[in-house]
Amino acid sequence: MSSTAPAAARTGDRRWLALGLIAAAQFMVIMDTSIIGVALPEMQQDLGFDPQNLSWVFNAYVVAFGGLLLLGGRLSDLLGARRIFNTGWAILAAGSLVAGLADTATIEIVGRAVQGAGAALIAPSALTLLFTIFGAKPKELTKALALYGAAAPAGGTAGVFLGGVLTEYASWPWVFFINVPLAIAVLVMSSAVMPAGARTRGSIDFVGAATVTAGIAALVYAVVQAPEAGWTASSTLIPAIVGVVLVAVFVALQARLRQPLMRLGIFRAPNLAAANMAQLLLGAAWIPMFFFINLYLQQVLGLGAFASGAALLPLTLTIMIGMIAVAPRLIARYGTKAMTVAGLATLAAGLVWLSFISPDGSFSVDVLPATLVTAAGMAMAFIPSLGTALSAAAPEEGGLAAGIVNTSYQIGSALGLAAMTAVAAAYGADQIGNATALTNGFSAGLWGAAALAGAGALIAALTLRSAASPTASAAEEVSVGAN
Repeated sequence: MSSTAPAAARTGDRRWLALGLIAAAQFMVIMDTSIIGVALPEMQQDLGFDPQNLSWVFNAYVVAFGGLLLLGGRLSDLLGARRIFNTGWAILAAGSLVAGLADTATIEIVGRAVQGAGAALIAPSALTLLFTIFGAKPKELTKALALYGAAAPAGGTAGVFLGGVLTEYASWPWVFFINVPLAIAVLVMSSAVMPAGARTRGSIDFVGAATVTAGIAALVYAVVQAPEAGWTASSTLIPAIVGVVLVAVFVALQARLRQPLMRLGIFRAPNLAAANMAQLLLGAAWIPMFFFINLYLQQVLGLGAFASGAALLPLTLTIMIGMIAVAPRLIARYGTKAMTVAGLATLAAGLVWLSFISPDGSFSVDVLPATLVTAAGMAMAFIPSLGTALSAAAPEEGGLAAGIVNTSYQIGSALGLAAMTAVAAAYGADQIGNATALTNGFSAGLWGAAALAGAGALIAALTLRSAASPTASAAEEVSVGAN
């Protein structure tokens, strides 16, 4: 006993340290989508961005990330999750250096795309590693998923907060340089604490990866272009049509290939498609809320970058507590379907409440209470929908399932943000300096986000099956053990 107990303790310590690295991956991936927001004005001035091209500092990352996630999941299954995880971190660090050292707008966009490509390898391999390490013990799996899920809102808030601090007290390149030491630390530690991950034989569909990435890029470009050019303008319609055609070609290729990038038959797994749709609409509603509230705090209420980031800390803490301490108990009692539906409905209700912001409002009255409701909705919906999507697939396709669910959330986020930004601009959110017009625009965007969350709740209620999932079973064990 004296020899085996310490060995078991060391193994357990390595597993939870591995979870720390996996949570750090989720934290970084989400932080990199939000950290640049405060730095954009200085980047525009220093690098000579045109106003209509500035959004590509964000979109280049999201398009590369969302478009390559399926490839990242497939590579994780074929080559081993740890190898792809480490490769992703190395690419992310390289992209961060390029973005931080950029002296032209073109190089900046290239750096951001490289960052997104690295994140596309990190995200699905991280989830695969999480299931590899904790999947055999349902009780620990729920705890691990809760910590992983809580890292996302923490990364989003940290990005806004840290971006403000670095931009104000250092310079905008440091919003990218901050990634490099963390990437080095992960690369040094991962081989000691991470399992290599199972490897399967097969080929890689690079043509499919290029096709779906180009299709997603064209669709995002069309939605981003629409507010300025118009929804019926040729500069909007042509890329939209090209995007739809490319995505259709991708689906046709996947149906014909013997070893496709995304085996279409995987969607016949119970609940997989329904859970992914819940994740897509969850991202499409949540990210616009985060975006508009940050703008409302700064452009209408007049808070600085530092204060605006600090104002979002209660929201982040609510989500983290909800995911770690509350959601597992509720899942155990009511099941994954009920929690997904209730979470999306609660998010919709919070967004409707939040839409009543006023030009002469205050943080404590107009923002804080409603954002706490949205945070509760996010905490309730994220874990059960994510766990259902991941557990629906066979173990040998864990990387693919992780790539699909990450793609669903990220593409939902990108398209939801682009669409709601267009709605907000149509109602006055582009009139900088006019508090009333800005508030009307943000309110319209929040109403749109609420509609997306409400649609997600309805679709989940109609399509999700009530059968117990590993997440629900794990949550039940947590609940029983706590009583």
